[in-house]
Amino acid sequence: MKYKLDFYTQYHQFYLCDSIAPGETASRKFWTDDAYNDRLAIENGIIGIGTECYGPIKGEIEFLDHENINFDIANYDHIVEGGLIIQSDTMILKGCPIPDPILKIQIEPGNYRVRIYSSNLKSVEGDEGDDYYKIEIWPNSNMERKVLKRFISN
Repeated sequence: MKYKLDFYTQYHQFYLCDSIAPGETASRKFWTDDAYNDRLAIENGIIGIGTECYGPIKGEIEFLDHENINFDIANYDHIVEGGLIIQSDTMILKGCPIPDPILKIQIEPGNYRVRIYSSNLKSVEGDEGDDYYKIEIWPNSNMERKVLKRFISN
């Protein structure tokens, strides 16, 4: 399954979450200094994806059967991955601070690995740019946040 993303969010972030998760994005454990620098916050049943622009988001989400090991790291500015537990049968994409779902995706309950490839981050001036977010999701029990490539903004 693959979905195109084209929506508006705020505060340099959007979320992927389980439809029944409490979504504690105000938790002190969510946007920690490490999470902010890694561009990925993780809490019970929800992840926050940090963006370079303030609002308009373009990208894609793709569901895979297994981890993609054939990607060129040079094509991306920042790559981070982490785990997400889905207990219901629905994963939701939400903007910030908008509570209404942008996208609802039917999915098997379970543990998933989420990898976010961020590109064109240097194109952002002010609130907008041509930044792009490719998200891959596959079944995996590893919940650890891991940066595969770090973008350092000037």
